[in-house]
Amino acid sequence: MKVLLINGSPRKNGNTAIALAEIAKTLQADGIESEIEWIGNKPIRGCIACNKCRENAGACTFNDDVCNAISGKFQEADALIVGSPVYYGQPNGALLSVIQRAFYSNGGAIAGKPAAAVAVCRRGGASAVFETLNMPFQMMNMPVVTSQYWNIAYGREPGQAALDQEGMQTMRTLAHNMAWLLKSTGGKPAPGRTDEDWAPMHFIRQ
Repeated sequence: MKVLLINGSPRKNGNTAIALAEIAKTLQADGIESEIEWIGNKPIRGCIACNKCRENAGACTFNDDVCNAISGKFQEADALIVGSPVYYGQPNGALLSVIQRAFYSNGGAIAGKPAAAVAVCRRGGASAVFETLNMPFQMMNMPVVTSQYWNIAYGREPGQAALDQEGMQTMRTLAHNMAWLLKSTGGKPAPGRTDEDWAPMHFIRQ
């Protein structure tokens, strides 16, 4: 079984990378393969609601950034972990663009699989980032994997997150819980809606 980890920081080897590396190391010790994908530091497009992905077999119509390369790994992944630094109490905007486009264009390949979010900050805003990153998982029937605390690590300068002893312990506990869930379910996704068709609606009356 394999977990896909997305490093949503523009700094490839920054504190977000340290938190995800701690998770990957622990997953390996638990017998679970992992792969860390970095979103990079080049421009990433936002979704323009063109719906062309419905004609593109699960790929966003924009193919000039990392979105399709990352969403193309959804099929082979059994679980997903997304990490982000905190910018003004929000996840990195480039990461949000990747997640929104990848889930909209190829969400069927990741739906129902366990997921977790990781937030890394200097001081505050991490809980808002943590909640924001978890929201798409809940819309995709993805079991959200927990830890002993919210999945938060602290550090300002590169490398400082490794000094956050509780934060690194939280990452290891998250990894253990992820490995346990994957082994307990045999890597099978959650069934989602099994006996009902989706009943979408809005509240505009004519």
